Amino acid sequence: MDRIFFNKMAFYAYHGAFSEENRLGQRFLVDLELMMDLKPAADTDDLDRTVNYASVYEAVKGIVEDHTFALVETLAERIADRLLTDFPLHEVMVRVTKPDPPIPGHYESVGVEIRRKRS
Repeated sequence: MDRIFFNKMAFYAYHGAFSEENRLGQRFLVDLELMMDLKPAADTDDLDRTVNYASVYEAVKGIVEDHTFALVETLAERIADRLLTDFPLHEVMVRVTKPDPPIPGHYESVGVEIRRKRS
């Protein structure tokens, strides 16, 4: 299956299990892989036969910035649901990364990755 990808879309939002995360906010990075047959679009050079990247970005931005969830797992699931509902995709991979979570220790980041298929 062909793939369209988005790497490290950056947003500032208010997700987290701790009250200070909901009050102060933090950076979130979102990566996507969108699986679909891209040959019809490539053969016809027709945007209507693929997905509009700007529309995908705006859909993700709206979910990340306009809602508050305790868990990044919930955030990732909402993004996957929206993309599979609004776009002609066979499967999606959504990775949500918190580069600066308020937990002690030495690490680069924490996050989740989910894969969902159209049912």
